[in-house]
Amino acid sequence: MAIPVKLQVFEGPLDLLLHLIEKNKIDIYDIPIVEITAQYLEYIQQMKEENMDICSEFLVMAATLLDIKCKMLLPVEENDEGEVEDPRAELVQQLLEYKMAKQLSLELKDRQLDAAQVIYRTKSVLPDEVKNYETPVDYDELRGDMTLPKLHEIFKAMLLRQEDRIDPIRSQYGKIEKDEIDMDAKSLFVQAYAREHKTFSFRKLLEKQKSRAELIVTFLIILEMMKSGIITVSQENIEDDIMITSNVTGEDGEDSGADAAAIAAAISEGTKQS
Repeated sequence: MAIPVKLQVFEGPLDLLLHLIEKNKIDIYDIPIVEITAQYLEYIQQMKEENMDICSEFLVMAATLLDIKCKMLLPVEENDEGEVEDPRAELVQQLLEYKMAKQLSLELKDRQLDAAQVIYRTKSVLPDEVKNYETPVDYDELRGDMTLPKLHEIFKAMLLRQEDRIDPIRSQYGKIEKDEIDMDAKSLFVQAYAREHKTFSFRKLLEKQKSRAELIVTFLIILEMMKSGIITVSQENIEDDIMITSNVTGEDGEDSGADAAAIAAAISEGTKQS
């Protein structure tokens, strides 16, 4: 008698086997391999009669079932530890893993539907200030055609230039001292430089730095100033210098000091997190 199921119901051979086991109320740990193999092959035959395409994975499973059936008919053999190996063990493990994955997928699908219903119910009651919220800074406009890879290439070129200035012999002598850089002072310097020059080359600003540590700190300050909208950057062609335009309008004073402190604090916090 043909099995009253269709191929499109099943996602694969394990799905079909699991259906047959549940349909016959069989203990998954003690599968009657002869009965299940017969029903599985009957289903494959029905697929052929209905001129349906039989996926290779279904045929592989049929061969696996026949192989297990043959092993079950042979005399029982013990392994080196004196234990009897069950030919069905590997198949049972695959079925258990598939059953667990299927149940988890159904659980996730139910949760997704529940979440969608919650969003639908709350969508109409969102406050106006939430629905009409706009970001205070348009980062796409601020960034222009500049990209991090372009900034990174210039930064690497500056580091290489700094390394070329090092005397390979003299650098091996003397006392190594830690660079102490005042973040607030460096932030004030970069802001004053931007206010004075209005538009200037990013490369030339980096060339004014005396050490690798100053290069890194200046680079981080420029990134933080871009994020805060204090400066904008542009580059006409890939090989051209990156040009920085200052949006700083105030004079030196308490406001500049506060901005410098805020930039220094933001850089320090970002360094700790990374």
